[in-house]
Amino acid sequence: MDDKIETETIRILCNKLLIINNEAGIQWLIGSPFFPQFTIASTFRCIHTLNSDPLAPHYEKESDDLRTLLLKGFEVIGALIVGNNSEFERVASEAIDASRKLRKLLHNNVDEDSLEKRNLVGAVTESGNGDVRFFVSRSGSDRIKSVVSVVYDDQPEKYVWERGCLLCCQLPIKLPLYYPVNRSKDVKDIFTKATEAVIATFRDPKVAYIVETLNETSNEGPQHVIFRGADLNLTTKLANARFSNVNSEEADPTALSCSYFCLKDRDIRTFTSLEENADKIQVQVLHSRSDNREKSTSPYAEYFPAPEETKLLVVDYKLEVLCYASKELSIASAISNLLIPALTDQLHAVKTMILPDLFTQQSNIYPYHFSPPGVSHPITVMYELTYGETEMKQVEVRRLLHMRLGLPFDRPLLRIANAINISQPNGKARSSNKQKGSLLPKDVHLGIPSSGVSGGVVSLVQGSYEYFHYLQDGFDDSGWGCAYRSLQTIISWFRLQHYTSTDVPSHREIQQALVEIGDKDRSFVGSREWIGAIELSFVLDKLLGVSCKVINVGSGDEIPEKCRELAFHFETQGTPIMIGGGVLAYTLLGVDYNEASGDCAFLILDPHYTGNDELKKIVNGGWCGWKKAVDSKGKHFFLHNKFYNLLLPQRPNMV
Repeated sequence: MDDKIETETIRILCNKLLIINNEAGIQWLIGSPFFPQFTIASTFRCIHTLNSDPLAPHYEKESDDLRTLLLKGFEVIGALIVGNNSEFERVASEAIDASRKLRKLLHNNVDEDSLEKRNLVGAVTESGNGDVRFFVSRSGSDRIKSVVSVVYDDQPEKYVWERGCLLCCQLPIKLPLYYPVNRSKDVKDIFTKATEAVIATFRDPKVAYIVETLNETSNEGPQHVIFRGADLNLTTKLANARFSNVNSEEADPTALSCSYFCLKDRDIRTFTSLEENADKIQVQVLHSRSDNREKSTSPYAEYFPAPEETKLLVVDYKLEVLCYASKELSIASAISNLLIPALTDQLHAVKTMILPDLFTQQSNIYPYHFSPPGVSHPITVMYELTYGETEMKQVEVRRLLHMRLGLPFDRPLLRIANAINISQPNGKARSSNKQKGSLLPKDVHLGIPSSGVSGGVVSLVQGSYEYFHYLQDGFDDSGWGCAYRSLQTIISWFRLQHYTSTDVPSHREIQQALVEIGDKDRSFVGSREWIGAIELSFVLDKLLGVSCKVINVGSGDEIPEKCRELAFHFETQGTPIMIGGGVLAYTLLGVDYNEASGDCAFLILDPHYTGNDELKKIVNGGWCGWKKAVDSKGKHFFLHNKFYNLLLPQRPNMV
């Protein structure tokens, strides 16, 4: 095919297209109606197929999943077919056809003419090399054309959050269901009708939507605005929605754009998190049951006697939706075309999950929002909380989500502790999820001077940790507690990466664990006895279920010979390492290693520090810094006449 669109560009915001080992299958390309056409924000792997055929999607199951996962304001704009393809144009047409079928289900088959006319992307991997070729289908044309211009954006978060903002809405719902005792099966129909009645209220002229900013603003910031159902145009499609730059308090509220509630001087060139950098707008839903009457009337009550014996069942749950909107979209259009459909879809999803256990009231369903690595926008997941996160059904749900999003299977990225919370200013955590606060210094190695190794490759700890050292918490362990402190730092790493919710143990709790497994006598509890790498491995196994690898070296002079192995550990496992030898213990956070010359340095976190927790004092004093095995003055950091054990904790294979 000779036709090429050289004036069009495929812009890719995800770090790379999600191609895992070039495994055959379909990946949905996700974009936004608020981005230029052919802008790919992320890819979602198709995980539901027919008859184990990776190229035959189960469209109903895929649409159910994506309707929950995708925020309103993002949509499927195409598909990528991975495999050893040679007939590029034919396979790209199949990809476009698959995405069109999925879009129809996601949009409930409404407005099919506009769905058919949507410009879509079809992508195909080439045989052998795994390179991707892109094609597009033009609206109103059955032909597809090749695109030669593909741009990978190096600041995807900046691209997304300079253009748009988040609408957040929490809505608690309590449904009283009255049903005849002798016809208990009717309660499911009653629940379904009650759900539809709630959905109808979202479009009721009496409903009120109170809109206010969630950003940190001064007292002179934008005031809240109230929209009523009668003010909204609920029949206008998003494609015809109103865009404006109106952000004046004197303007007609229905003409106000989302930018009215966004910070005008926000700079997100250095994006850190959604909580800190994204503009957020909160919407509250209220429903007035009072009529506006010209004349005053007396209140009255109506009595409806039940014709037969009746029971009451109360279904209690909470909706929480996020939507992505262009800052130039009018608030009225954002509520009409994004928020109300999002509430409707989530209510249907909750109903579907609750129905099987309606009588037993075992369901405890709650929506959570995540910002996983490599995905430039949030996703929403509905979790059943009745049995806890370690219940096998929940583990399987997370495993499938990791598969869909191309996330690694050896780290928990979608647990409740990983959830973002943008329903409170500055992303303050829900009280139910809030972990115990800590004032300990965290990640003290960041920003320290370089190691001085010429041409070396730096391999570092992955993720966050807390610095534990002598005399913290008013506990005097000077001279004997360095290995305990190193263990506490290691356990803090597992906590902060959400592998465990176990509190960091005290010295006594560490000793008690060793007694309970039979490694020590009872007299050990409360003593000032040293422990080493082997004892640390026992405690990690007992308290966290973490296995460890131990490297034994007969002399400190041999430790530089282990640099390649240590670098591999940091690159694959990323956990802090405990080094024990003689009467001293250290925590190793990284290595800088020049394989050609053998020159190396070790990033040491020293638990022997006894001062206060001032970061500048810790770094300037060398308590966290690069150490050469032999420094410029010939001094050995690792003693040649001492043996050393290096404890390498392994990441649990869990999600």
